Formats: sequence, C-alpha cells, structure tokens
Amino acid sequence: MSKYRDRLPQLNGRLFVTDSGLETQLIFHDGLELPYFAAFDLLKNDEGTDRLRRYYARYAEIARTHDLGLVLEAPTWRANPDWAEKLGYDAPALTQANRKAIDLMLEIRRRYETANSPMVISGNLGPRGDGYAPDNRMSVEQACDYHAPQIETFTQTDADMVAAFTINYVEEGVGIVRAAKAHGMPVTISFTLETDGRLPSGDSLAQAIERTEAETAYPAYYMINCAHPSHFEHVLRGPSAWRER
Repeated sequence: MSKYRDRLPQLNGRLFVTDSGLETQLIFHDGLELPYFAAFDLLKNDEGTDRLRRYYARYAEIARTHDLGLVLEAPTWRANPDWAEKLGYDAPALTQANRKAIDLMLEIRRRYETANSPMVISGNLGPRGDGYAPDNRMSVEQACDYHAPQIETFTQTDADMVAAFTINYVEEGVGIVRAAKAHGMPVTISFTLETDGRLPSGDSLAQAIERTEAETAYPAYYMINCAHPSHFEHVLRGPSAWRER
C-alpha cells in the first residue's frame, strides 16, 4: 500500500516540485480536447493514458536529475460525481478511474524515484462546482459527504495523501478535511485567490486557514493556486501563526 502516508517527506524541509498545470498544458499547449477540463477521462484508452504518462515523466525526470522531491498529483481533479456524470461515468466507473490514476502515478514513481528524489503520490480533489466562483455552496457537512467517496477510494490505493485544489470557499475546504481525517488520510487544501489576495467568496486567506484550523486542526499544510505572486505577496508578509501553516 502507501509508502509515505505516515511520514510525508515534504514536511522535512527539503525542496519539492510538482507539475505545472496538467489541464492547461494538455488543452492550450498540446491541443487536446478535454471536456470540462477532465483529464481523468484520458485514462479510458491506451492513447490517452500514454499521453498522461509522458506528461508526468517529464517532471519526474527533472526531479530525479536535480535530486529534488516530487509530488505526483493524480489527474483526478474532475473525478468527482457531478463532473463525472456529465461525461457519462457511473459510480463504479468513476471509482475505477480514480484507482487507475493512482496506478499510473505508482508506475511513474517506480520508474523514476531515487533515494535523493522521493516521489509522493497525491490523490487530487477538485471542487464540486466552479473552481473560480463560489456558486451552489455546500455546508461543511454536505461537502464532507460529497467528497468522502473519492477520498475513501484513494485510501484503498497507494496514494500517500490527498490534495484539494481550487477551493474557493471555506466550507468546502473544511468538509474535505473532515472527510480526509475520518479516513486517516493526510490532506492539504489549496485555496483559489483573486487579484486582491482574497478567496472568491470574499474571505481573506487568514480567515480561511484559521477557520479550517479551528474546526479540524488536521491539514498537513496549505497552498495557494491560480494566482500571480503579486496578487498575494502582501498577504504573506509579517509573522503570524497561520502563515506558518
């Protein structure tokens, strides 16, 4: 089963890298059609799987060459029920897609990992709705129930952790963390920030992290996504407990 679930190496102070935006790369640079930005749909055939394999192999090679750690984010950002239904997936097919995604990450790790380049497998989670607009908001309890099946699937694989990207309101983030905690899975939350350094919901990054900490005290760490450094540089200045997370 998992190699690093009980000891995430990126928490030990060494430098880790990750990929640079799977869906954007596939659509805008490689010219692939990717309905709903659902990269996991490529796993349905050998051609698509090989395209994903080549994408991840580039980053694994970079990490290995430079003795850096690598977080392998599985192509499962859209692999949750609402988005999968739009693509014709039922529950068993969706579970299989999530498992196959982790199997691919495991294949990459076995091929490229070295003692100086540890590679962590992360089951990637995305929002139920739009990652950049807080529409159709759920309560914490609803978010926990919604994301729990995908997290449970990851716990049954070689995934070392889960990571939720483009989370734009606090309740969904807290719900995801609760579900991960219930399944004993390390988790990180990556909040979407606007040009003013706030979440699309209007919450500050401090408010988002502090509330998540107060209600769960569980994430391994927090991240920021889809924002230029100039948008949040001012937010990260100065000492405070939440910034250390």
